[in-house]
Amino acid sequence: MSTEQATRPARAHPARTGPARWRLAWPSPRDAAIAALVTVIGVVAAYGEAHPSQPGAYFAPPHHLPHTPDAALLLVAGAGAVLAWRHICPRSVLCVSTALVVAYTLPGYENGVALLLPALALGTLAAMAPVRWSALWAVAVTAVLMAATAASNPLGEFGGSFFLVPANNAVALFAGIAIASRRAYLESVRLQAARRAEQEAQRRVADERLRIARELHDAVAHTMATIAVQAAAAQQLLGERPDEAAESLKAIRAAGKDGLRELRAILDVLRSAADSATDSNGAAAAGESADPTQPAPGLSRLDALAAGVTGAGLPVTVHVTGAPRDLPAVTGLSAFRIIQEALTNTLRHAGPATATVSVDYGAGALRVEVTDTGRGPDGPAGGPGHGLRGMRERAAVAGGTLETGPLPHGGFRVAASLPLDDGRADPEPDAGADADADADVGAAPLPAATQAVSAARKAPR
Repeated sequence: MSTEQATRPARAHPARTGPARWRLAWPSPRDAAIAALVTVIGVVAAYGEAHPSQPGAYFAPPHHLPHTPDAALLLVAGAGAVLAWRHICPRSVLCVSTALVVAYTLPGYENGVALLLPALALGTLAAMAPVRWSALWAVAVTAVLMAATAASNPLGEFGGSFFLVPANNAVALFAGIAIASRRAYLESVRLQAARRAEQEAQRRVADERLRIARELHDAVAHTMATIAVQAAAAQQLLGERPDEAAESLKAIRAAGKDGLRELRAILDVLRSAADSATDSNGAAAAGESADPTQPAPGLSRLDALAAGVTGAGLPVTVHVTGAPRDLPAVTGLSAFRIIQEALTNTLRHAGPATATVSVDYGAGALRVEVTDTGRGPDGPAGGPGHGLRGMRERAAVAGGTLETGPLPHGGFRVAASLPLDDGRADPEPDAGADADADADVGAAPLPAATQAVSAARKAPR
């Protein structure tokens, strides 16, 4: 729900608009039922006041019990019945109820219970109107009722219910103000919750965009770097050594195939999420998980990645220490992408070089390190691009840290430490099937073309 929808004012009551005003002005069943109950109680109580079982307990000379005809109780009934409309036209109801009680009071009838009916109307008005106007209405109604009571009070000018008038109206006023304050507080809480929900939705959208951009960058950058290097090698070898140029073209085809596979997996995830969000069945679709064409890359594909980069002209050596084991999905993906991006940067910027990938399955953390023998301080630390930032984001997503920088004697180093839970799955060897299935990530090594490929990599880091 957007903030605009949350702050949209409520519609005017239908009684105030439209040609069928008389038909739509009827009160709600709840208000009508409350008014009916209050009217019955008021009339019965007023009758009891007019016919007490022990008149002498209240009326002693010179005060006498006034005779109250039953027809006069219709005024009390009317003062209670109009309360059914107190939420539709609160000011009019307060005026009518007060006038009827005044008409009942002026003949000198005992009006103790009847005074409660205008107080109920006043409380409703205080809950709907600003405090200043509610207070002014309370003062006016109190003055009118006290004047009418004093004018013909059967228990004396200031006796009986005279001082009940300000007490009743004060309680009704403060109760109405409290109800209005409570409603305003709940409305503010609702609006704040709506704003927080909208901000959270926007944050999730931004995070998802960042994640998609990171995935696309990692998938495309590595593939395009491999294709660019192999294309440069093929261009140089085409005239002199066409057989080796054909091998470079084969490597380009394999790299393109792998890149398309990763892009297709990302797009399938996005398409599945979009279909779930727009499915008319809603809940059923939301429970279905995306079904990408392949699992998220992990360290099980490290050998295939190294083979592909070696085939592109950068010899890569892989060292694994510790017992390989199942990793959390986010940790395995982050480690693979960090290694992939580091090798891609080396392939593009390091010049003639070799690279070493070290993976350490520690008890509390997974440590990966990629070093090369390239240009060193002239490397990627000073160049533009999103590679280093993307690697840092990858490490942060997995709760780890990343260190990058040139080596003292040339070359560049990328090292990441990704925390692991001690109680995770028992160590077990990586499944070789995944590496075999993805063996076409890179072509077979091209030892004869390696020097030409390395010489073709002249772009500054």
